[in-house]
Amino acid sequence: MSEDIKKTINELHIYEKKLLKELEASANANPEKIAEKTGMDIKAVMSAAGSLASKDIIEVDKEVEEVISLSDVGLEFVQDKLPERKILDVLIEKKEIHMKDLTDISGLDKKESNIAIGWLRRKNWAQIDKGVVKLTDDGIAFKDKLGDDEELLNILSETKNIIKENLSGDLIDGFNKLNERKNILNIKKNTSHSFKLLDKGEAILKQGFTIQKQATQLTHQQLKDGEWKNLQYRPYDINAEAPIVFAGKKHPLRVIIDEIREIFLNMGFSEDNGQYVESAFWNFDSLFQPQDHAAREMQDTFYLKNPLTCDLPDMDLVKRTAETHETGAGTGSVGWQYDWSEDIARQSVLRTHTTGISTKHLFEHEPPIKMFSVGRVFRRETFDYKHLPEFHQVEGLVCDEGISFQNLLGTLKEFYKKLGFEVRFRPAYFPYTYLSTETEIYLEEKESWIELGGAGMFRPEVLKPLGINQPALAFGLGIERLAMIRYDVEDIRMLYKSDIKWLRELPIDRGVEL
Repeated sequence: MSEDIKKTINELHIYEKKLLKELEASANANPEKIAEKTGMDIKAVMSAAGSLASKDIIEVDKEVEEVISLSDVGLEFVQDKLPERKILDVLIEKKEIHMKDLTDISGLDKKESNIAIGWLRRKNWAQIDKGVVKLTDDGIAFKDKLGDDEELLNILSETKNIIKENLSGDLIDGFNKLNERKNILNIKKNTSHSFKLLDKGEAILKQGFTIQKQATQLTHQQLKDGEWKNLQYRPYDINAEAPIVFAGKKHPLRVIIDEIREIFLNMGFSEDNGQYVESAFWNFDSLFQPQDHAAREMQDTFYLKNPLTCDLPDMDLVKRTAETHETGAGTGSVGWQYDWSEDIARQSVLRTHTTGISTKHLFEHEPPIKMFSVGRVFRRETFDYKHLPEFHQVEGLVCDEGISFQNLLGTLKEFYKKLGFEVRFRPAYFPYTYLSTETEIYLEEKESWIELGGAGMFRPEVLKPLGINQPALAFGLGIERLAMIRYDVEDIRMLYKSDIKWLRELPIDRGVEL
């Protein structure tokens, strides 16, 4: 006996052995007979059969038999004819009928008439020309001849039940037509299984085995009195492949957000959250963006109808902001040289960035400040592989005496190092920072540098109205863009599609060196 057969026999469950013994006695044994002879329930028989099939010991064949019968509606059609037959009978006599007279002449309601017209045209018994239903040659041919669907109706009314496989070709066409209509046919599916021994199963039966009750669970008493030594145990293959377990885990975006939050907290930052609905004042004006700036246009910003406006903050702050926009207010610039409007500043918007959280935090807190925020932002973007109207942004802010652009670069290097990236900088322009820079990270697998975020020193026009006399640095990045790089995703929409296969295959925790 080969070691493989011996090992297989030792690992067979008692139910599997019983099923094999019955197949040895009768090759045509079905699940019901096996269940009756062995005392097993049908579920246990099918479970054992599935297990034996997975080991290539038997083959399980499944046959589905469809039994057709007429419903109450179908029986009514047998007695009262199909709707198109009723209209055909009238057309045989009148040759043509105007659509508006159809219901009155045929005795059908409007819904039945519409259905009948559809079937008349499909069977080519009639055609419609300028609102008139006209008899065709095929219609004349079926004056005293039943259609295949009508023939099946009559047969079913006499025989009650027919197995679909026993239908001839014409009657199959009739079945398809009747089955397209609602509630005419009842179709019952009878499923049967049969088992066939394979070569491996024959070899096992040839070798032979005994059916003996096996211990699957030990009691305290059996362990205490030593009875466990005399019990038979079913061996288990410790080298067998374990089933794949898809453990619960965080969404990849949540993983990255939590990593970023932990990095900031370990760098000594505190967190601020802000709110989704914000005034145009905090979203734009506090950042020295002019009120006619392109970013404020409807194609970039979601403006709200409810609430239509938001309250403005401290009026001294509002006045200083207005003066800065109009004249520069001693900041070293001449401002934007226009008449600043409180009404525009009161407009309600869905925040387009998280930078407004930084200016509000500066106004509400005394330096020194180290703050970060992570949150959703909203812009009127067109859906494509790299744009969404809703995405996440992370913002960092540091304000204190002696803070310089060099501190900004050092902070960014440390932040991106903890994210696992090598970083470099290049000059950039942002309306509310100067000096400004964009950060680029190096991707070894692509051998290229990718822009990931922007940063800069807040301009005096931003800080002075807020009452801040110390320098402040700020930087931020889009989390979805980082996720696309981290998880090698080409289409940003993949992050929100809930593709279960992709989510399952992602590592549970990528981790980050902190």
